Amino acid sequence: MGNYRNFKLVYYFVAQGTARAAAEKLENDIRFFEKYMRPDKVYLEPFRGGTMASEEQVSLCRRLFEKHGIEVAGGLTTTVPTPEGDEPKQRLFDTFCYNDPKMLAILRKASEYTGKLFDEFIIDDFFFTNCTCDACRAGRDAYNAAHGITDGSWQAYRLSLMEKVSREDVIAPSKKANPACRITIKYPNWAESYQETGYNPAAQRKLFDQVYTGTEARDTVTTDQHLPRYLSFSLMTYFENMWPGHNGGGWFDPFDFHIMDQYLEQAYLTAFSKPREMMLFCFQALTDSPLVPALGWHLDKLDAVLDYCGSPVGTVCYLPDNSQGEDNIQDFLGMCGLPVVCSPYWPEGAESILLTRSSACDPDVVDKLEKYVAGGGKALVTSGFLEDTMDRGIQRMTSIRLPGRRIRGRNYRIETNNPFSRTEYPRGREEIGIPVCEFRNNATWALAKVADTEESFGLLLRDTYGKGQMLTLAVPDSYPDLYKIPKSVLTRIRSEFPSRRVYLECGSGVSLFTYDNDAFILYPYVTSQAQPGAVRIHVKGEAEALELPLRKDFRTGNPMRIPPLMKNGAETVFEVRANPGVYDLFRIV
Repeated sequence: MGNYRNFKLVYYFVAQGTARAAAEKLENDIRFFEKYMRPDKVYLEPFRGGTMASEEQVSLCRRLFEKHGIEVAGGLTTTVPTPEGDEPKQRLFDTFCYNDPKMLAILRKASEYTGKLFDEFIIDDFFFTNCTCDACRAGRDAYNAAHGITDGSWQAYRLSLMEKVSREDVIAPSKKANPACRITIKYPNWAESYQETGYNPAAQRKLFDQVYTGTEARDTVTTDQHLPRYLSFSLMTYFENMWPGHNGGGWFDPFDFHIMDQYLEQAYLTAFSKPREMMLFCFQALTDSPLVPALGWHLDKLDAVLDYCGSPVGTVCYLPDNSQGEDNIQDFLGMCGLPVVCSPYWPEGAESILLTRSSACDPDVVDKLEKYVAGGGKALVTSGFLEDTMDRGIQRMTSIRLPGRRIRGRNYRIETNNPFSRTEYPRGREEIGIPVCEFRNNATWALAKVADTEESFGLLLRDTYGKGQMLTLAVPDSYPDLYKIPKSVLTRIRSEFPSRRVYLECGSGVSLFTYDNDAFILYPYVTSQAQPGAVRIHVKGEAEALELPLRKDFRTGNPMRIPPLMKNGAETVFEVRANPGVYDLFRIV
C-alpha cells in the first residue's frame, strides 16, 4: 500500500503555498511532518482563488517532495476573484459563475495547465455554483421551460450545467493537454445539498476517473454545519458502495474545532471505513501544529486495527441519487450505536435496511420495500418516510397514519426481551418531541412508546408483512433529541437491528463499527458530558469470548479475552469498560 499497510497517507498543498514556496523553509516543513508520520503522497496545487503558480515554483516543490520519496499529484480549486473591470457577483467563497465567459476561460486555462503538469489531479470541493446573476437566472428559466419545470427551482438546471462544465471545461482541456491525465472529483461533507448546488455524482461518476470523499466534521454547537461525527464513516461507505474500488479516500481538516479529540475523531472514523488514502488538508494549516504529533501516533494504531478488519457492514441506508430529506438522520442514529452504512442503490439482499425521507425520493421505493419485506427482509423506516409515501401505497404494509399532531414527553414504556420483566418504564432526563403515529392495536404493535400523563404514543412500532418485518421510528422534532432517549430504550431499538450478530447496551454517544469477518470496533465520542462507563455487548447466539487482538495478556503474551457476563441461549452478553476517545477492536470467538 505504502508507508502504512492499510492506507496511503497524503496531504494537500494549496496554490498560494506553491506560488510562494522557498526551498529551505519547505524542506524544514516536510521534515516536521516526517518527524511524526510517514507521508506517501502530496497533492500539489497550481491554481486556487486566481493564484496561478509558475511552472518553476511547481517544479521546485515537486523536486523537494520527490527528494523525500513522496509521490506528487496535482490539485485544482475552482475559486476565482471577479475578473478585472467586471461588476462583482454574489458568490459564496468566490466559486465560479459558470455562465460568465471570462470565468469559464480562466477555468479552462487552469484545467489545461494542471493537466499538462500532472498525470493525476484532484478537484477540491468548491466545484459547485450558487450564482443567481442575470445570466444564471436566464439559463435556469430557459432550461426549466424546455423541460416542463414550472416551480422555478434550480436543482435540475444546476445538475445539467455542472455535468456540462465537468465535461467541456475541466475534463476536455485537461485531457487535451495530457491524454494520460486522470482526474478525481472530491465531494464535500454536505451531501444533502449536492443537487441544489450542482454536484451531480450520478452523472459525474461516469465522467471522472475517480471520486473522493470529504470526511470533515465540525463542532456541532458553535458552527453552521450541523454534521454528526458519524458522517466521517457513513459518507465514505456511501461513495464506496456507489462506485466500488473508485473512492480514492477520505479528506479531513483542522477547522471549526476547539477540542483536539474532535479533529482526531475524523481520522478514526475515516480509517474505520477502510480508505485507500487518508488526506490531510492542508500542509500549510498543519505545519507546526500540535495536531500532527497526536495524529501521527494514532496512524500506527489505526493501521494495526485495520489489519484485523474486513469490509464494513451494517444496516444499509438507501440514499438515492439527488435525494434530500431528514438530513443526516442516519448519522444521528449512528451516533446512538446503530451500525449504518449507506448506498445510492437499492440494497438487494441486505440483512436489514434503513429508509428515510431521502429514500422516499425514489418514486418506486414502496414497491421495492414491499417486495423486500414480504420476502423476509427487515426494514427500519422513519416517520418522515411514511409521511412522504402515504399517497403511494404504504398503507398496505402498516396501519400507522400521521394525523399531524405532535407530543412531548420523557416517560417511556418499552416491551423488553427479558422473559422475567416484559415491560419497563424508564424516564428520560429531558422531554423530547415526536410526531403522533396513530396505529391500530393488534394490527401494528408498539415496542417502545413515549408517555404523556395517561396517554402513550408509538416511538418504535412493528408491522409484520409476508415473511418479514417493517419497524417504524417516530423521529424526534430535533434529531439530537435521540441522544436524550434513555439507554434501555435505545438498546431496545438496537436489539432489533444487530449487525453481524452484535448490538450494544448503553446510552448515546457510542458508535459500533462492524465488519464482515466478525471483527468490530467500539468508539465512545468525546463530549463535554462524556464519562467512562460500562458498555454491554450483546452477541446473538453462542459465543465463547470476545478477543482483543491488539491487547496482550501480560501473563501469557496471548491476546486478551473477555469471558461472557451471562448467557441465555438466544444471546451471549459481555461487559467492557469504555473510555471517551479510546477505540477498541474486538473479535467474536
